[in-house]
Amino acid sequence: MIEINLLPGSGKKARSGGAGVNLSGALSGMAARVKDPFLAGAMAAIVIAVLAIGGMFWKTRAEANTLLEGLQRAQADSIRYASIIKEKHKAETQRDSVLKQMALISAFDDKRYVWPHLLDEISRALPPYTWLTSVEQTNITTDDPQRALPQRPAAAAKNGKNAKPDSAADADSTAGPPQVKLRIIGNTVDIQALTRFMRLLEASPFLQNVQLVKSALIIVDNKEVTEFTVDAEYEVPDASVIRKTPFTLSVR
Repeated sequence: MIEINLLPGSGKKARSGGAGVNLSGALSGMAARVKDPFLAGAMAAIVIAVLAIGGMFWKTRAEANTLLEGLQRAQADSIRYASIIKEKHKAETQRDSVLKQMALISAFDDKRYVWPHLLDEISRALPPYTWLTSVEQTNITTDDPQRALPQRPAAAAKNGKNAKPDSAADADSTAGPPQVKLRIIGNTVDIQALTRFMRLLEASPFLQNVQLVKSALIIVDNKEVTEFTVDAEYEVPDASVIRKTPFTLSVR
């Protein structure tokens, strides 16, 4: 019997298709074999667990890498900032030392010009036909430049005197404004000039508590004059009264 193929190529396709892998058939075969629903659920749970564990591992590894990079940057910054903080503390220590020295110098400098200010104010207030015979300090303080330096404890014990430590002496030398009391003795030919002199002294920003101690008539060069004694105290002036000028010195 003779057969004629009316569809050319259909035989070849059938033969080639039979030689390949049929995935749908394989999956359907596996589904047919797995008939227990608990086994199918267990397999699905295992697959989900594997996927979840893989995702968590990947996420944890990424976070660990990020934290490690941050730790390395923090350690580098700590090393760099440690030297900066050390230099900052060193600079602050030097600044505090300089400020302390400047404060000490300023305290001594303010006290150094007490008597120049006082003599200048007394000279400015002195009226005509009036002259002075004596200007002296009546109280003795640590600010008196003519007073001997404070003794050390060993020297004081040798001399049988009680002396305070150098730290206390240094504290007294810069603590508070200087307390200076002075006595002015002079002569005038006009009693009104004495009143004007005391009024000008009281108006001075450097003097206070100006009081007349005594006045008497004396003979000077065969002339009758009035001798007076006036007591006063030093007063710390307002900062606006004192004018300071910077001093510069060129070094060649």
